[in-house]
Amino acid sequence: MIKSKRVLAASLVAALSLTAAACGDDEETPAATDAPEATEEATDAPAATDAPADTDAPAATDAPAATDAPAPSGESFNVGLTFDIGGRGDQSFNDSAAAGIDRAAEELGITFTEAEPNADGSNRAELLQLQADGSALVIGVGFLFASDVVAAAGENPDTNFAVIDDAMLDFDNDAVPLCDNCAGLTFAEEQGSFLVGAAAALNSTTGTVGFIGGVGGFGLIEKFQAGFEAGAKAVNPDIVIIPQYITEAPDFDGFFAADRAKEIALAMYDQGADVIYHAAGGSGAGLFEAAKEQSEASGSKVWAIGVDSDQYFTSSEEVREYILTSMLKRVDVAVFEITKAQSEGAFAAGNTVYDLSVDGVGYSTSGDFMTAEQIATIEDFKAQIIAGDIVVPTVPEA
Repeated sequence: MIKSKRVLAASLVAALSLTAAACGDDEETPAATDAPEATEEATDAPAATDAPADTDAPAATDAPAATDAPAPSGESFNVGLTFDIGGRGDQSFNDSAAAGIDRAAEELGITFTEAEPNADGSNRAELLQLQADGSALVIGVGFLFASDVVAAAGENPDTNFAVIDDAMLDFDNDAVPLCDNCAGLTFAEEQGSFLVGAAAALNSTTGTVGFIGGVGGFGLIEKFQAGFEAGAKAVNPDIVIIPQYITEAPDFDGFFAADRAKEIALAMYDQGADVIYHAAGGSGAGLFEAAKEQSEASGSKVWAIGVDSDQYFTSSEEVREYILTSMLKRVDVAVFEITKAQSEGAFAAGNTVYDLSVDGVGYSTSGDFMTAEQIATIEDFKAQIIAGDIVVPTVPEA
């Protein structure tokens, strides 16, 4: 399915229509898929938010959707934004990237095309090449694009590439960039998770909190867990933390299993947890449903903590009163900044880390559920982390 937000230009739409049929599969699960034709039918795009949230099963697409933008003040260029599975509208990671490119279109006058992998992600490589055919900059939203970006960058030396959540460095060779025209955009997730861990402990009356990870075993989600645990223990050294992952890599279905997340969350609430943090992408919707169900059934309110975007705004209205806060991972900032660098001729290979010092991560206060005193405590922790007085771990305690 192609999500056509507005029409970029008739020639680009035609080009995408002609090349879309070439889309196929990538290195992990080769499965040929038929590519739909590009369409010029306009649809409304979602409003930009601070960062991404949760969704159910994603829709599959094989080709980029053409999108136009305001007339540029200077020389314009096209950005090929290539989402991970779920695409625009996932209320989480992808939506944050979408907010960043929408801002870039408005403020920088660039044009952009959107692409979303099919349901098993087997056509990532083809989408990257299709985007590179008409873009000065191609952005892969998610670390699963990393190896395909290295290959595409070699085939397209005049196009720059960026990958969200991968450093794009050769750590076996003094951490040099993997390619001269590819950049990595990573985040200090552990720092933002520390702050919501402190929020969890400050609001827990049982002394037990939980952590639900989408997929374990590849190092990224463990950073969320490590920071959350450190923040909770900074408030209450004796707090009990119950961690559980939905799946283990290479099974990445844990990011799209809301029913399983709900089941895990209800079990944690039964074990005494009264605040649960998720780092599970679309599966987080199940946590929010569980918080509502448990609160209504027990008559005692329990909390959920969102991730990536301010999920108080992106989740359904009936669960908002149970979302204490969200750990903000500013993918939107990273997408905007790399696009700005491209527009200024300042694109550079290598890794950029977005941490608390540049508001690359943070926490939300929507809903006004936390007291001024609690927020002051969290802000003090934030200042100590930025100053280097607190070094947040990236690996959970054994």
